[in-house]
Amino acid sequence: MSPLKKGQKLTDNPKNVRLDLRLTKTEAEDLQYCADKLNTSRTDVINRGVKKIKEEIEKQ
Repeated sequence: MSPLKKGQKLTDNPKNVRLDLRLTKTEAEDLQYCADKLNTSRTDVINRGVKKIKEEIEKQ
C-alpha cells in the first residue's frame, strides 16, 4: 500500500509573500466591484492589474 497523502499539494511556485494594503472605502469597493464582475478574487484582480501595467512599461 502507498502512504496516505495529507495536506495540500506542494507547488513549484508557492505564494509565500504576504502584502497588506490600506485602501480607502471607495478603492475597496472598486476592487470588489471588479472582482464580482470578473467572477474572480480580489487577489486575482490585483495580479491582473500588475501584469497589465508591467506590459505597458515593457512596451516603452
